[in-house]
Amino acid sequence: MKWTDTHRIAEALCDKLPDIDPLTVRFTDLHNWIVDLEAFDDDHARGGEKILEAIQMAWIAESK
Repeated sequence: MKWTDTHRIAEALCDKLPDIDPLTVRFTDLHNWIVDLEAFDDDHARGGEKILEAIQMAWIAESK
């Protein structure tokens, strides 16, 4: 997965962290969880605030 795969990342986070409320997640934690995903294969430094926000929004939608 790459940073632009927001929906795939959100699905993976939902599966890996089912008890986490995505509304309460800090971006530093979100970034770390994403780069720790087994299928994630992108430059860790490219995960800026805009992409993290998009992933968080997708995760919120996925968790409903």
